[in-house]
Amino acid sequence: MKISDLQRYDSSKMHEAYEKWPEIAEENYFSKNLQKIQLKNIDHIVFAGVGGSGTIGDVISSILSKNDIHVNVVKGYLLPKTVDHKTLVITTSVSGNSTEALTVLQNAKKSKGKFVAFSSGGKMKKYSMKNKIPYYEIPEIHSPRSSFPCYLYSILNALEDVIPNKKQDIKESISMLVKTRKKISSTNLTDSNPALTLAKWISNFPAIYYPWGLHSAAIRFKNSLQENAKMHALAEDIIESSHNGIVAWEKRSKIKPVLIMGNDDYIKTKERWKVIKEFFKLNKIPYREVHSLHGNILTKIVNLIYLLDYTSIYSAVLSKTDPTPVKPIEFIKSRI
Repeated sequence: MKISDLQRYDSSKMHEAYEKWPEIAEENYFSKNLQKIQLKNIDHIVFAGVGGSGTIGDVISSILSKNDIHVNVVKGYLLPKTVDHKTLVITTSVSGNSTEALTVLQNAKKSKGKFVAFSSGGKMKKYSMKNKIPYYEIPEIHSPRSSFPCYLYSILNALEDVIPNKKQDIKESISMLVKTRKKISSTNLTDSNPALTLAKWISNFPAIYYPWGLHSAAIRFKNSLQENAKMHALAEDIIESSHNGIVAWEKRSKIKPVLIMGNDDYIKTKERWKVIKEFFKLNKIPYREVHSLHGNILTKIVNLIYLLDYTSIYSAVLSKTDPTPVKPIEFIKSRI
């Protein structure tokens, strides 16, 4: 791949937006003076958002997986019945017009939960202002999926008293983004670029396997391949798939397995990876491994998403596809 290929097929310059991710993350956490949401006795967080916004909920769920705060990620219209006065409901829509998140937000009038909204404007801003709901206007950068670090780090900034994160963990995640960028960005279109190498290998229909702790990165990868590369993809939990999905490999296919692996996966999960790889090798099924970095959970997930999103952009360009347009999504929205 040449830089001219990116410039030709990535006509809206999505890759240039991605090359700014480390600076965007740093600015939205350390430089923006966002008013802090100060709530006590919160033991339940509901994150409502779909598409690129939904990824943020998945990431926050992973961050809080070892805390005493229960997290629900709602990628639809309905709030859990468990919402009470100790619940914080975070509604996010980059465009501000997602009907799903707006519908959840409209529960604020009749719910005991505390609500907060994040968007770049739109109907969500108007509704929040009218109903005196705490609201943060965060700009969209290129597209909702490209705006991921802007929204994630803004939310972690505004909610730092509710979503516990060590400052050192935030700094580590951003410093590692800088190092990851050197390897995967368009300034290194060589065989040493792991995102480009993976993109060249993926074709037809990738099957993405992941451990539960990294589900947010794997699901995001599936979504990015679908949106950017216009490619069918599936994502399955490796433990669950061992009890059903693995059987499908009895038939030969052109599906490409991609294993998203954590450096400190649970010991039983590591044993499962070993068995799965043995099965693939015995049956002459080629696969690829993608390993998380060492570090805290935020560092692992954000850097995996960075690498895998770049893979989806390179996959699009290699297939001579513009990663930005999402006409089928626009069709569905026009009918809602």
